[in-house]
Order: sequence, then structure tokens, then C-alpha cells
Amino acid sequence: MTQRVELATVMDRLAVDSLVTDYAVAVDDGDWVAYRELFTPDGRADYRSAGGIEGDAGSVAAWLAENLRVFSMRQHLIVNRRVRFGVLEQDTGDTARVLADYVNPMRLAGNGDATGAPDFVCGGRYAFGLLRTYDGWRLREVVVEEKWRRLPG
Repeated sequence: MTQRVELATVMDRLAVDSLVTDYAVAVDDGDWVAYRELFTPDGRADYRSAGGIEGDAGSVAAWLAENLRVFSMRQHLIVNRRVRFGVLEQDTGDTARVLADYVNPMRLAGNGDATGAPDFVCGGRYAFGLLRTYDGWRLREVVVEEKWRRLPG
């Protein structure tokens, strides 16, 4: 690899990492406009393993907005990010796959104490499919694989 190719790969990895972080922040902050903008026009998300829905980014954003209102606090911690570029034979490096583990503590609305422990914690793995667009890297697919959860009580 030439230095130019290595630098481009590093820049792509940083951009992909930033996109995954922007995804977590949009969900945690309930910024559904920003959430939708992270996706390609045909982008989809699948939250079925966590009791949610699967669909286009707009439909899923509307579902998340409605269903996450019960939590006054959400905090995604997305770690162990494994990034792979160009995994398809015909790919020219304009797609990426990211597998990343997550832990997601949340506090139910109405539980008063803003400094108290979370009421609900879940964890699992995300599979992100990304596409390089003229506007930069965007999500084409998000699949949540919830592996565990701890409920109040």
C-alpha cells in the first residue's frame, strides 16, 4: 500500500467511527431529524431482536420517537468496533461493514432522581452496513442483536 492509500483508509476509518458515534448520539438525544440524515435514502434499520420493528429509516425513527419517550435518559456505549471495507467482490472500497458491541443504560421517565441508577440496561451487538456517498459515509443498514437485558426489580 502506498502512503496515499494508507492515509485514505485512516480517513475512512475515522469517518466511519464518527458516523457510528453520531448514530448513538442521535438516538440518545432523541434527535430524529439527525437520525434520518445518517441514512442513505434506501437505508433500513432492524430492531426486532430488541422488541422493535424493521423498516426504512423514517418509519423506524418515528417508532423510536414514540417508544423511547418512556425513558428520560438513554446512553449508548458502542465499543469494540470492527471495521471492514470492501467485503464484496465487486466492491471498490465504497462500502463498509462495522460490527460493534453496545451497552445501553436507560432511566424511566418519572423516576425523579436524575442522578440515580438506570432502571433498564441492555447489551448486544450492532451490525452496520455503510455506503460512501457524495455527502460522505451514510448508513445503509443497522441491525440490532440484543443479547441481554436487566429490568428493574
